[in-house]
Amino acid sequence: MNMSKSIILLSGGLDSLVSLGLKKEELNVEIALTFDYGQKSVNKEIEASEKICTYYNIKHKIIKLDWLKEITHTSLVASKDIPSGKELENPQESAKSVWVPNRNGLFLNIAGCFADSYGYDYILIGANKEEAGTFSDNTKEFIDRVNSEFEFSTEKHPKVIAPLINCDKNDIVNLALEHEIPLEMVMSCYQDSKGHCGVCESCTRLKKALNNNNAEKYIKIIFG
Repeated sequence: MNMSKSIILLSGGLDSLVSLGLKKEELNVEIALTFDYGQKSVNKEIEASEKICTYYNIKHKIIKLDWLKEITHTSLVASKDIPSGKELENPQESAKSVWVPNRNGLFLNIAGCFADSYGYDYILIGANKEEAGTFSDNTKEFIDRVNSEFEFSTEKHPKVIAPLINCDKNDIVNLALEHEIPLEMVMSCYQDSKGHCGVCESCTRLKKALNNNNAEKYIKIIFG
């Protein structure tokens, strides 16, 4: 019997959904944290995360970070255009536009507080190789540094696990299909539209990976 228990950072997007699907039983994931920092897509992220938590029968907690909205100029929050998929050819500029200051560091440290208080052994995050190419807080080096920090900042010493750290989006979709993870529940869009806009950077990455895996069924479900 698995006596460990885990917490996951869940946005409702592809990476966190697949991380949960892969590790739910092995690491005994009990609760998901979804963060509201005023992002344009927050309502549909919360809705998707709630559905995913119901599907996997885990608790769901929403953490409001109103102050983070006030100090960031990211296009995910501010009234300026979110990069489209066309801008993936210039990933550094695109990354600057959607960067939220110390977001993953903050989220993981909040999860560390929960782990220390409630005895969680592991914290799951959907960091992956593709996004590590433009976002330094998705790299293995970053995860390793956070784990070192927790050796000093917590009594529980939870370990951060990134199941997809060596995967690109094609790999992640392939894993989802192989393990029958419910891709129809995914919400990866950056915009405040009702569903997936189909043109933002995140939608473009998802659609391309689905195409590359011949997952036409999910392209129709997700993008209409």
